[in-house]
Amino acid sequence: MNSRILRGLFALLLLPIPALASLGGDVTTVEADLAKMQGSLRTTSNNAYTLHEIQTSTGVTVREYVSTSGKVFAVTWQGPIHPDLRQLLGTYFDAFTQAEQAQRAERRGRGPVQIQEPGLVVQVAGHMRAFLGKAYVPQMLPAGIRAEDIQ
Repeated sequence: MNSRILRGLFALLLLPIPALASLGGDVTTVEADLAKMQGSLRTTSNNAYTLHEIQTSTGVTVREYVSTSGKVFAVTWQGPIHPDLRQLLGTYFDAFTQAEQAQRAERRGRGPVQIQEPGLVVQVAGHMRAFLGKAYVPQMLPAGIRAEDIQ
């Protein structure tokens, strides 16, 4: 192979691969998350949604709630480390980081993060080796499902 082609291929490998969206994405993003997290998957269904639970080798459990229309309307996580929130929150990650920075600037110090925007709710809490969180899009909650049902 020509060395120019090899250099070009190598350069392509160095480019960042965008994280596939989970929250707000379709059910195919669950498979992408599973592959990236290198975990095991357990799926359960009811009339309103399908719950995809990914267990990673690092002890993190991620739950992705998928509506009957195939959209991820909520994600939760718990474990000894934070999962990749950019991956889990997808297109909502920038809104989350902006709201989180504004909240932290107002109250100075550490503590749980509670973001309640019209199109996004995120709750993050915990301490070293025991983190948990939940994020959902209120407008995407299936009929009959309350925020308290997302665990």
